[in-house]
Formats: sequence, C-alpha cells, structure tokens
Amino acid sequence: MYDMRLFHAVGLSLCVALSCASTLSAADLQATESLFRSGKYAEAEAIASAEVEAGIWNERWPRLLLRLQLTQGKYDEALITYENAISRYPSSLTLRSLGIEAIRNNDLIERSEEEVTRFFAILQSSTLRYVSRDNLVAAGRYFVERGEDARKILEMFYDRVRDADPNFLEAYIATAELAIEKGDYQVAAETMRAAELVDASDPRTAYLSARAYESSDAKMANESIERALEINPNHIPSLIFQAESAIDREQYDRAKEFLGKIVAIHPKHADAWALQAVLAHLDGDLELEKKLRETALSTWSRNPRVDYLIGKKLSEKYRFAEGAEYQRRALDFDPTFHAARFQLAQDQLRLGQESDGWKLAQMVSKTDPYNVVAHNLVTLYDRIKSFHTLESGDIHVRMDPREADLYGDAVLNLLGEARQVLCKKYDVRPEAPILVEIFPDQKDFAIRTFGLPGGAGYLGVCFGRVITANSPASQGERPSNWQSVLWHEFCHVVTLEKTRNRMPRWLSEGISVYEERTRSPAWGESMSPRYREMILGTTETPSELVPPSRLSGAFLAPPSPMHLQFAYYESSLVVQYIIEQHGIDNLKQILDSLGAGVSTEDAFIGAIGPMDKLDAEFDRYAKKIANDFAPDAEWSREGLPEKGTVDEWQAIVEERPTNFWALHSLAARLYQSGRFEDAIAHLETLEELSALSGERGGPMEMLALAYQQTGDVESEKRVLLKLIKRSSDALPALKRLIEMESIQENWGDVASFAEAVLAIQPLLPIGHETLANAGEKSDSPALAVAPLKALLSLEPIDPAGLNFRLANALAETGEKENAKRHVLMALEEAPRYREAHELLLDLVTGKLDGGLADQEKPTKEGPVADDAMPPSEAGVPKDVELPSVIEEPDEARTPDEVAMPNSNESAKDAGGDPE
Repeated sequence: MYDMRLFHAVGLSLCVALSCASTLSAADLQATESLFRSGKYAEAEAIASAEVEAGIWNERWPRLLLRLQLTQGKYDEALITYENAISRYPSSLTLRSLGIEAIRNNDLIERSEEEVTRFFAILQSSTLRYVSRDNLVAAGRYFVERGEDARKILEMFYDRVRDADPNFLEAYIATAELAIEKGDYQVAAETMRAAELVDASDPRTAYLSARAYESSDAKMANESIERALEINPNHIPSLIFQAESAIDREQYDRAKEFLGKIVAIHPKHADAWALQAVLAHLDGDLELEKKLRETALSTWSRNPRVDYLIGKKLSEKYRFAEGAEYQRRALDFDPTFHAARFQLAQDQLRLGQESDGWKLAQMVSKTDPYNVVAHNLVTLYDRIKSFHTLESGDIHVRMDPREADLYGDAVLNLLGEARQVLCKKYDVRPEAPILVEIFPDQKDFAIRTFGLPGGAGYLGVCFGRVITANSPASQGERPSNWQSVLWHEFCHVVTLEKTRNRMPRWLSEGISVYEERTRSPAWGESMSPRYREMILGTTETPSELVPPSRLSGAFLAPPSPMHLQFAYYESSLVVQYIIEQHGIDNLKQILDSLGAGVSTEDAFIGAIGPMDKLDAEFDRYAKKIANDFAPDAEWSREGLPEKGTVDEWQAIVEERPTNFWALHSLAARLYQSGRFEDAIAHLETLEELSALSGERGGPMEMLALAYQQTGDVESEKRVLLKLIKRSSDALPALKRLIEMESIQENWGDVASFAEAVLAIQPLLPIGHETLANAGEKSDSPALAVAPLKALLSLEPIDPAGLNFRLANALAETGEKENAKRHVLMALEEAPRYREAHELLLDLVTGKLDGGLADQEKPTKEGPVADDAMPPSEAGVPKDVELPSVIEEPDEARTPDEVAMPNSNESAKDAGGDPE
C-alpha cells in the first residue's frame, strides 16, 4: 500500500494547472480524434503518425498515436512511439500509463515493473510542479491498479477534476470504470448519464452504461451497447460485451463471429483469445483451450486478466471448480489481483468450501472496503452465523432459528425424499454434502446468490451442491409452494452432479420443471390460455416458441416476466417430448455424454439425433399440445375491443359464443357488477370447453368465488378441488376447503388440506392448528404432535393449553417421558390446571403404560380451577375465504395474467446451468 497523503498538495495545484493550461488544439487533432472515436483506426493512425514524425510540439499527438497502435495490437510500434515521446515529455503521467501498457505487451516484465516504480517516483518528485487534468486522472488509475482505497481515489483525483472542470469527459469515464470494478453499478449509471450530457460522441459512455445496467436492466444495456456500436462499429470493448452476451446465451457460433471481428482489428487482443479459450473448454476441446490460452498470453506472459476472464466465464457457466483453478493461476501471476481473489472466494462459496470462501471474502472486504459485493457478503455472513443448521445424512439445511422450529423437519424430509427418488432415477450419488440455505429476507437471498440486492421473482438457485432459496416469509400474503421450489432445486443438484455442471440452461431447467410435474400435477408449469397463444401465435403476433437449440437464450433478457416463465414451461415440454419419444435412458445418455465433456450438439446426436431435427420435431409436438387445449373454443382476438361494457361483450358472445377472451371478459365484468348467476353461466361455458386453468386470478378461481357468492356449496367445492390439483399455491382455495370439510367433520380431508397449506405457508398458525385439530378429532395423535410443537414456537397466547394438548398426543403415541415434560410445562404456566394434574398423575402411576386406547382420555373440555388458563380450543379460523375481488381482464394483459403477483409471472429459479 502507498501513503496517498502527499496528493492533497497535488490536488490543490489542480486549479492553477487548469487555469494555466493551454487551450490551443489544432482542428486537425480534433478531427483525427473523431476518426479514432468512430473506429477509423488506420486513417487516424496515418495522420497521427505523420504529425509525430513532423515533430509537432504537442503531447496529444504521440498520445493519440499510442492509443491507436495499442487499440490495433501494434505493440512493437507502440513501444517505439512511447520511447520517443517520453524523452520529450518526461513528466507526462498519461504517456507513462500508456507506455506501461506497451511495455507489458512486449512481455518486458522487469522493465514494466521499473516503469511502474518510475511512475510513482515522478509523482513524488519536485519536477511535477503542477498536475494537469489528464495527469491527475492517470494518477488515479495508477492507484486503482495498485489496490488503493477507491473512495480516496474518487475524492482526491476524479472528483477534484470534475469539480474543477465539469466538462472533462475522462474524469467521468475513470469514475464509472472504478465503480463498475467495485460493483457499484448505481454510481456507474449515474456517472454515465452525466457524462453523456458532456459528450455523447465517445463510444465509451454508451459502453460503460451497458456495463452499469447489465445486471439490472437488460433492455437498457442492449440499447446502450447498440448505441456504442453505432458510434463506432469497431469499438472493441463493445464487441467483447456482445461476445460475452452470446456466450451467456449459448449462442457460441455468434460469439465466434464477434471475436473474429475483434481479431481482425486487433490480432493479439488478450480478452478475445481468452474468450476463444472459454469456447474451446465448453466444447470439450482441452488441447485447443490450452493453445488459445497461450495465444492470449503471447504478448504478456504473466497477464493475470487472461486467467481471471476465462475462470469468470466458466463460473458463470456453473463450472466453479474449473473457474476456481483459473483464478488460482491468475493469482500465481499477480497475488495482488483483487478481482481474481474475490472471484475465487465466490467460487469457493458456491462449491460449498465455506471456510476458505468466507475467509477470502473477508480478506477482500478488509483490503478493498469499496468493493460493494464483498461488503454485502461479509455483512450477510454475520447474519448467517445466527442460523440453525439441520442435518440428515449428507443434506445440511441452514435456516432462521424460528423457521427451523416451524418447518425444518419438513424440509429435511422433503429433501430426503427428493434425494432418494431423483438420485435413483438418474443414477447419481452426490460426491459431497449438499448445503441448502433458506433466507427469510429476500435481500439476503439476493446477496448470497447474486452478490447484490435485486433478483426479485427468483425463488431459488442451485449452484451444484449449494442451494439458496427464499422462505415464505419473503413473499407476501400468498407465497409460492416451498416444497415445489426445493424439489425443483434438488433436481438441479442431481442433473448438475451427473453432468459435472456441463449442461445447457434450458435442459437443466426443463428437467427440473418436468420432475416437479412428475412429483405432483399441481407443481411445475402447465398449459394455459396465454401459453397456448405464445406457442401458436395470433393473427397479430407470430409464435413465440423458441427452438431448443436457442432456448437457453430465452432465460436471458426476456421481454417480460411472463416470457421468462414461459421459457421454463417450454423447456419442460422439450424434456417431456424427449422422454415420450426416446425414453428416459436416452435422456440419461445425453447427460452422461455432457458429463464426459462431449459438446451439446454431439451429445444429442449420439442419443436422439441432431439439434435441428429436434427443433423441427418439437415445434410440431408443442403446437399439437397447444391445439389440444380446449380445441372447441375460439381463440382469435380479432375484432375484440381493448375495453368494453357488459352490453358490448354480451353482443360479442352472442355472435361468438365459444370465444375464450370474450366469455372471460364478460364473466369478469358481470362478477364485478354483482351479477354472479350470469357470470356463472359464461364461466360454466368455459368449463364445458375445457378452457379453465389454475393460474391466479383466472376463470377457475372466479367460478369458485361466484358459486360461493350464490351459496352453491357443492359446485364451489367441486371447482375448488379441481383448482388445487392444477395450482401449487392455491392458498385461499385450501383455506376455504378446510372450512367446508371441518363443518362436515371430514377430518381426513381436513388433514390433507392442512398439509397442503403448510407446503405453501408454514409460518402462520392456521395450517398447524388445523392439522393438530384434525389429528385430535380423528384419533390420530401422531398426526397432531408436529403441528402442536410448531404452534408452541409461535408465541401462543395459551402455552398451557398447547402443552397439555401436546402431552396428550405424546402420551397416546407412547412417548411417556416427553409427555411428562410437556404436562409439567403446562402446570408451570397454570399451576392449578386440573386436567393437567390428572394427566400427570396417570403418567406417573403408570395408568397409561398401555396407552390411552382403553383408558378414559383427558379432554380439553374437562373442569379446570377457576383461575387456571383454559386449554385453547382448536377451532377453525374463520378468515379463510377466497379473495372477493376479481380483476377485470385487460386485453393488454390477458385474463390469465391478471392478479398473479410473485408466482406465475416470477422466475421459478435461477438454477440449472448458467445463471
């Protein structure tokens, strides 16, 4: 580390330097810089070279020539230009920073280190009488590379320049570069918005805007990168951005096209060759990967960025072990390369190597306090330390202590079942423990998963043997089914283990959603009116079905949350098609081939045929499924109003009596008007057409509500039972069914519905209380034990009554000692609780050694002392009705999209392969 206090004096000299600096600049210099910015490098180089050879006394000419030569990879020429220029302008820090780049890329390692030392010596020397804007920014970049405190660099260098000259673009560029490096994308975006007001003609402003928005706003990022390339079609950083994006989308041929353009401009570009090495690795050609890496290092043999970039992209493909190895190589070249050190920490955390990962993350945060992601992770670590860890074999679950008490055992049981079923089905045996972390705070989930707050809509992520998930606490009043989420994520564990994390995103997601549906028809995705329309298209819009060969790209930058959800559904249909047409063994053969390092194309060819054949066959398959959904309904939107009155919709329905959109819209308007019988008539028509599906706010929910309003209990129950078979998170429907079946004392059904409630929302009393009550009423004490224990952890108003009930249940199941403990706890709360005394006496005297089957069972209704707290009555909560408002369908938002917060329109997960 360096002491930067000396630069307070340098900063104070800035205003004088600016006021004294020459503002003379020849028109041809500006014109040549414009050529450079527009990507006409050869033309600009010819002019700049002529001016330098003519001996024009202006440092900006050799500086421009250097940039042009470096941009084109002419490192030999750049070194000569630098050596000649620095003798004339020895105090120019800007020239020296460019010279260091030229020296390094001539692989003059010792000389580059000497030049770095000389750079700092000049900063300290009295010969640097004042610091120009350019030189102060160059000094700031020097300290960034040395790993100095980013906040001090901003304050002492970049901010000073911007304060003194708000129109100096380079200070904005340097600020944004630093913010992006440290993960502060908000600052980067704000800085680039200000920079574009200064000068929007430089492609770097648009490019850095793209980088700033890359993780939060894909549309804005794409627009920014397109704008950068409009300014300069040969802007190499923007072409690198496009190549990386193509790799992320598994569009590898397209990535090669972009990299080819870069190499045509700059034949020695290290990042371009590093990305080629990534492609070779993904293709399983390790020998070619090695050669391409050597090419990337050919100009600077100890360039740490080469291995860092290769490793980073492999980690983004979930190849964390390979990625970590590359980061270690980068750190061998340069132990101070902070980006590699922090990427290694993240890789280790995602590999389950927690001790090393957290230790390294803390080290990075301590040495680089402005690194936003490192700071977030370390802060989160302090909170995670308070979590409880539950274990069952090689499955380790980390949860909030309160949540662990409520449903931790259920989590372990579900994951144990998933391990048994899915590992057997796919012939997999995990080689290391599986860690599952469940977060009650969505922000904590996002930080653990992505490093930054955000990621709204993602329910879970699987990195291989590490799963992160949102708990129901983070999802509002109607959360998603946590059991379906964890089953989905554990399936990723299995398929990623089988393929060694080498599988396309769509295939990983498709298998997980398919296995959800296999486990329960209510889980996963299923056909809906909107999905039907997206598959088949309309008279106004074409089909949005994506060929399997390009399906992974549908998960990145989708036009809407619905399109992302559709990508999950379509992927599951592809898997369903493969299994139906080719069998599970051929699917497993594909996974085995991928695990052996075979390319995706060759893996499919070896098992079921080429991808283009699959594309064509699947297109027919998916469209047949869509056409088979309510085939007798009319699906055209042609001639339908965007909005309409009841009378207008009635007229349309009379003319087109089977049109889904018209029937749904009319029914919604009638329902909202309180005309429930009329609404039912049209909804029943949709039911007869088999056009009802289980999405939130859809016509099936509306029909159940309408029946409830008219008092038709039997019809309401019939529809609700259909609904819970098609929806994994129909919490209002389940509550209503509990109310109905409790009145009828159908305790077996009540217990079933209560368990379904707990699979969605285990954090509220209703599910536990209902299940306990059903167990007690049906003489199934074992069924009541777990929910009664859960209720005790919910800060009950009647702990004595709950402990007494639990003691009863435990006594009936033969757990005499536990029963004694809980009856004593009841007496501790209410010392004169008569029934508890009687139960304790029976337990102590052995009257219950044979259980309660032949004994008079203690009852909650028995007499108690006048001042004793009565045991709680396990009644059914009355606030269990379905929502009473149905949203009116809007043609801009189709009926099946109405009233679907945080579920059907949210991404199921970010699991699977690349994320």
